[in-house]
Amino acid sequence: MSGPGPVTSALIELARGDIANLYQAGQGLLKLARDPADNDLMRREAESLTQLRDQADARFGAYFPRLVQAGRHEDPRSGIQRRANLIGALPGFRSLTDVRSAFPAGVDPRDAAWMWRRLLVAIGAAHRAGVIHGAVLPGHVMIHPAEHGLVLVDWCYSAPAPGGRLRAVVRRYRSWYPPEVPAGQPAGPDLDIWLATRCMTELIGARVPPPMAAFARGCLLASPARRPRDAWRLLAEFDELLERLYGPRTYRPFAMPA
Repeated sequence: MSGPGPVTSALIELARGDIANLYQAGQGLLKLARDPADNDLMRREAESLTQLRDQADARFGAYFPRLVQAGRHEDPRSGIQRRANLIGALPGFRSLTDVRSAFPAGVDPRDAAWMWRRLLVAIGAAHRAGVIHGAVLPGHVMIHPAEHGLVLVDWCYSAPAPGGRLRAVVRRYRSWYPPEVPAGQPAGPDLDIWLATRCMTELIGARVPPPMAAFARGCLLASPARRPRDAWRLLAEFDELLERLYGPRTYRPFAMPA
């Protein structure tokens, strides 16, 4: 193999993602495309993570995965080459899919607030660095419950900002995307805001307060031209909303059920 890690037969499979398998590889995670037809998506992830490392504000580097190495893996039996990205591990982090499963009645909006805020920061920092994530979905948003950390993972579906055409969408979440994306139109920064809003309203469920629900509806307007496109400005509006709802910001411990 040229690039990260030994052959996969010597590795421990941890998870199967949308287009790739994840293996434990030392202190990192080896992400290997299952189908060589998806090599371009894996290459796109490596390019986007490199761009974020080089161009995003260093203050927000913790919001993005660390690309340790990118390369190819050649199957010793078939000779087929697949792209592989070695990503820094995220110990203690859990996906929003895990969080939602742990709270079937919905997460308390006061707890979801810090996750929503940090997600907007991650999106805003990426957009300023010239990258649209393109798949802000529950399985791609990782949070650290105790430290209130957030990392936005899986940049295989990313596109150039401020407007680029997505090479693919996550099939099982196809219904989550705004109508212009399945129609093949270019995606703008509003796409990440749209999907982030879907993530957070799904996480809170029926517990969402009416003012927060109204805020979300404004991010999910049918017309792309009417949706918010500036995540930083939207974050300021969200902070004003939170202060009206809950008063000055205070730290709330958050823990997953045992």
